[in-house]
Amino acid sequence: MIEKRGSDSDSDLNSDGHDEAGPVGQTLNKHCGSGEKIWIRMAIFNNTTTTNVSDPYHCKIDENFKYILLPVSYTLVFVLGLALNITAMYVILFRTKHWKPSTIYMINLNVCDTLYILTLPFLIYYYADKNDWPFGELMCKLIRFLFYTNLYGSILFLSCISLHRFLGVCHPVRSLSWMNGRRARLISVGIWMIILILQAPILYFSRMNNNGGVTPQSAVCYDTTSKELFNDFTVYSSVVMLLLFVLPFGVVLVCNGLMVKKLQEPSVVGGGPMSQRFKQKSVKMIIIVLLTFMLCFLPFHVNRSIYYTFRYLDKHVSCSMLETASMAYKVTRPLASANSCIDPILYFMAGQSFRRSMRNKKNKTKSENRKSPSASL
Repeated sequence: MIEKRGSDSDSDLNSDGHDEAGPVGQTLNKHCGSGEKIWIRMAIFNNTTTTNVSDPYHCKIDENFKYILLPVSYTLVFVLGLALNITAMYVILFRTKHWKPSTIYMINLNVCDTLYILTLPFLIYYYADKNDWPFGELMCKLIRFLFYTNLYGSILFLSCISLHRFLGVCHPVRSLSWMNGRRARLISVGIWMIILILQAPILYFSRMNNNGGVTPQSAVCYDTTSKELFNDFTVYSSVVMLLLFVLPFGVVLVCNGLMVKKLQEPSVVGGGPMSQRFKQKSVKMIIIVLLTFMLCFLPFHVNRSIYYTFRYLDKHVSCSMLETASMAYKVTRPLASANSCIDPILYFMAGQSFRRSMRNKKNKTKSENRKSPSASL
């Protein structure tokens, strides 16, 4: 039986870079294009015995689309995300005088996004050059580590922002004593420690293969890990997803659901009726946070879990199912990166009231300056 498919080292079940088709397969590979291989499962007959080749069935998946999709999408995220995050960082560091707890979470979120965005040029070059990684194994490990650090850092700090907002809306008096700058700093340090500890294994799992790309000279920086470690990597990824995505996502859903319910009631804030402007601002922030989770984080984790499960099951899954899962996973990776462009919008929205009050104060000062000469006459 002969199956002919495009080859891709990132998703190939035979991802250790070795040709397991035997001498016949190696001979045939010489006559194939650079992006294709022919894999054969065959029986070898002789005069007395029949011997089956013991190699398992391998799916070769055509993923040439990613050599266009990923460089283009990562370039857009890099240009837009860098501009937005640098602007947000400038405003936070140099234009914000009083740092509230939400500001502390925002600057940490901004640091996560900026660090990740600075790694995108390496990935743009890598995928544009069709899986040829020239930057060495250390940089390969660092790039993969920073991707997941940004991903789960964004999730946890967005969860903190939602929780802080929930306390301010649903428990405005108690939140004054519960949430202060000192506690926000301690929580932020704790989050960074959790992320670094739980993501440290990525530095072990991330591997390179110096002859596993489209051409024999190509060096691959695995998106997952090597074939021998893949089952362990799947278990590790599942545990991390449960702790750093499923649980925080549940917290975000509960907090935002209770906030929406509270905002629909005739609430009281600071002794007076809750202003329509405050309600609109809160609803907008709820929508942005939920959209970030629904559009960026949820599709990525769902499709990645399906893809990893299919690879884990190996021979029990058809090649067409694996190819579909792999394609969906590759498509959702740029969506996960897009959170770096959405996160700064949260700060700009959260800072609207501050900027508005500063403009009002400035206009009031100008008005008083105009009146003062006439008043003295």
